[in-house]
Formats: sequence, structure tokens, C-alpha cells
Amino acid sequence: MNIKVALITGGSKGIGFGIAESLLKDGYKVAITSRSKQSAQEALTALGNPADVMALEADVKDYASQQNALKAIIDRWGQLDVLIANAGIGHFAPIDEMDINLWQETIDTNLTGVFYSIKACVEEIKKSKGHIFTISSLAGTNFFANGSAYNASKFGLTGFTQSIMLDLRKYGVKVSTIMPGSVASHFNDHNPNAEDDAWKIQPEDMGQLISDLLKMPARTLPSKVEIRPTTPKG
Repeated sequence: MNIKVALITGGSKGIGFGIAESLLKDGYKVAITSRSKQSAQEALTALGNPADVMALEADVKDYASQQNALKAIIDRWGQLDVLIANAGIGHFAPIDEMDINLWQETIDTNLTGVFYSIKACVEEIKKSKGHIFTISSLAGTNFFANGSAYNASKFGLTGFTQSIMLDLRKYGVKVSTIMPGSVASHFNDHNPNAEDDAWKIQPEDMGQLISDLLKMPARTLPSKVEIRPTTPKG
């Protein structure tokens, strides 16, 4: 039986969870990670198909943690075809008020954490001639006040992804960065609500996008995709 296996970091809620739902509908085996074992298990239950889902406790800021997550996937399913480096955080403050520890956490999670996830998985992705997605942001090309840490992490992530796209396409590996605008998610401790539903991108929309991009002909590489709400708030 020809199976496809995907790993989604930060897959217990929000964008990652929406992507997991879409890939399961497409017949993928899906591993999701979360820093919280309880959150990962709750997501597994919500996804409702334990035979095709693996819930893993892992922190993208810890390289060994990413290696262990990959090992669990290979031990169970024997391969990895798709990596969605989705885990991310946001801390916002003007530079004169930005806490050094919050700066470091933002860079370590949004940029170095993606490097760790990809570095841990890249040899398996090369074997499968698979696809790597990073979830950047429109903040990775548009700067704004109070966004020094987040802008730096996402500008860096966009550049990093485009560089490794050039490194890996000679192996038949596709690398894409997705740059969403406002998404109805739990990002930055937000609780999605009815107002979000009226105008924001939904997690399932992000899932549909990933599903569609994975169906692109092998000859075509969608290297950078911007996605934004059709009608902005107000």
C-alpha cells in the first residue's frame, strides 16, 4: 500500500490543526507535535482517527526533541513525505520596551525552531522526494511598529525558506513558504470568535491551501504563496 506521511509542528490547534484535518481527508498519516502532551492528546481525540494520527510532545526550540519526533514517525510508518513547520509565537512591543528574553524566545521558536525541524527531517524528505512547507507571515515582508521581534523572525524565515528551496530542489524536494495575513487562530493567546469568522482566514482554509499545493504537478514548484483575507476588517 502506498502511504504518505506528514509531520506538522504545532499541530494541536489553529493553523496546524486545520492542516491536519485536510491531510487526513486526503489519506495521509499525520503526526502532530505540541509542547504540551495533553494538548497533543486532545487534538488526537478531536481528529478522531487514532490509527492515522500520532500525537507527540516536542518543542521546536530543542533539536534533540525534533530528532526524537522524527524517530517515532519512522519507527511507526517508515517514512516522511511532508513536513509543515508551523509552530510559532508572537511577542510585540516597541524596541525600548522589548524584553530580551521575549526577543530570544521569538527568534528561537519562529526561526531557529524551523531550522531544527527541517535539519532533523531533511534526509528523510530527500529519500521520499517530499515537500517542506514553512508557515511564515505577511509580516515576513511587511514591517510594522511594535513588531521588531516578530518581523525579524518572519523576514528571516522567508529568506531562509527561499534559500533552502534552492538547496533542495536538485534532490526533487519541493520547499514552499506560506505567508498568511490574519487567521482565526489561537496565535498570541487569542480566542477565535464570531467576529473572526466574519472576515479572517480560517484554519481549514489553510488546510485546503496545503492540500491543493501538494496536488500540483511535480514539474511545478509554488515557492512562495501570500494569502490574505478577501475583505479586511472594517
